[in-house]
Amino acid sequence: MAHTDHQTVRRVLRREIAGTIGLLTDEQDFTAMRRYRSFAFADHATYLREVEAVLRSRARQGGHTTVALFDPQEYADYCTHSGLDPDQASSRTRFTAELATTGPAVPYEGQPLTDLLPALVDEAVRQATWEYASTLLARLGACSSCGEDLGRAAFTRAADHVVRILDTAPPGSHHLVCSVSTTPEALVAALHADRDRADLELHEPEALEFTTVLAVGMATGSPGGLVMRTTAPDTPDQVYGWRLRVGGLQPLTAAEVFDAYCTDAESGDLISPESNVDYCAPPDLGPGGAGPRHGH
Repeated sequence: MAHTDHQTVRRVLRREIAGTIGLLTDEQDFTAMRRYRSFAFADHATYLREVEAVLRSRARQGGHTTVALFDPQEYADYCTHSGLDPDQASSRTRFTAELATTGPAVPYEGQPLTDLLPALVDEAVRQATWEYASTLLARLGACSSCGEDLGRAAFTRAADHVVRILDTAPPGSHHLVCSVSTTPEALVAALHADRDRADLELHEPEALEFTTVLAVGMATGSPGGLVMRTTAPDTPDQVYGWRLRVGGLQPLTAAEVFDAYCTDAESGDLISPESNVDYCAPPDLGPGGAGPRHGH
């Protein structure tokens, strides 16, 4: 009887343990790991099937699992810095535990692996974009006249603009995209927000990345723009946007928004406008919604 009680308690405790699986999302990363003899898998397709089977098994047992992006080069660097043998399963386990708190990761909620993989890659891109944009803001340093941290001031200004944009938007589901033409690569961030007449729902890490990218554009004066599309029941979608300026946003006219959406970016040819879509000028963001706050 006591033995049975111990087994029951252990089953309960297993359900209390959260786990993390480091996932090799593509064939190239999988091939890189095959140089380690302790890595037991021979082909990527079999590996993915087995990972999905483990995820489903843990979910059936009531366990929570986070899936993290496993990067072979980062793993090799981690082992070098930590003095670990990379050809040991225990080293991969320790690295995966680090990924749970520092790397791109998404929760497994019963979705097919074909849905989880793109979500994990998107999360990795989002985190890399935020880290790069944060680095650009940090490099701005302090204002030579007043000593204010220019990156922090730009972020505060950008956050104020995001709040104003969402506060002035009609109820519905909002999709915002901000792009900034930085060197060597452009920064692009998206933000999804749903609001009824009282409440606003958004993903905080997504909002942080979006605000940071917007801050880079507003602080550096790099070419860029911000567009928003609102979808609501029984009404045409509304599309409007702004051009990025140092310290603020310049509203696009309805004609400029139409031209942007109805012109092929590569060929310059006209594209038929979408049905049931209104291309319009943005609402007034109110006092302080356009000009720079920090000026010397």
